[in-house]
Amino acid sequence: MTEQDWDPIQYLRFTDERLRPALDLLAQVPLLDPANVVDLGCGPGNVTSILRKRFPAATIVGVDGSDAMLAKARLAVPDAGFVEGDFSTWSPDGPAPALIYSNAALHWVGGHETLLPRLVSLLADGGVLAVQMPAMHNGPLRTLQYSVAETGPWSETLRGVGSAPPVLEPGNYYDLLRPHVASLDIWETTYLHVLQGEDAVGEWASGSSLRPFLDKLPAAQRPDFRRAYAEAVRPHYPRRTDGTTLVPFRRLFLIARR
Repeated sequence: MTEQDWDPIQYLRFTDERLRPALDLLAQVPLLDPANVVDLGCGPGNVTSILRKRFPAATIVGVDGSDAMLAKARLAVPDAGFVEGDFSTWSPDGPAPALIYSNAALHWVGGHETLLPRLVSLLADGGVLAVQMPAMHNGPLRTLQYSVAETGPWSETLRGVGSAPPVLEPGNYYDLLRPHVASLDIWETTYLHVLQGEDAVGEWASGSSLRPFLDKLPAAQRPDFRRAYAEAVRPHYPRRTDGTTLVPFRRLFLIARR
């Protein structure tokens, strides 16, 4: 089990918003019938099930570091294989994959300067690495998590706690990968998520980037931390007159073919 395990139910509260980038990435994968597919960072298996439908004849393996997410994934896609693994050190246990697909996962580990070229090297000839990562490290949704953590009665408990590290700029990924691949496509999209609820941003972040802070806190302090975070982000993401909250969310995509 990971030190901070994930809550699949909280993560899936915004299934539609989290799924759209995964589908946009998959739509650009230039493979018709890959023999074996790896869903690296499969989470609760909601995208693994789509990979199964897209590639019905493929052997599919999902990899994740969370026991709770893997348990959910095994129920969602019983005809796929699932293994626990660290994204930064994982290697396939079997033939080289034709597709390594990773949606909203690799931003949780650093060292992309070596990680992404290594993943490309694991592919079969002509294989594809397809990656989507949030690029929100400079947005209030992310920066205010640190500001709130540094103040209040939890500051000592949360000293040194951090969320996902910043991703690189698109040009850096181009320079890293271009010498190793036959083709490379990199793009960014900013999605305007229309969220519902009084504390929509807090609910969204609690399923992902806010987890390391919440998991470190005693249960009695979590509601106060959540309230402090909600107050901090409210001016940046105000509720509209119809009760919705608009959250611009930047994501980086890349497709590299070996």
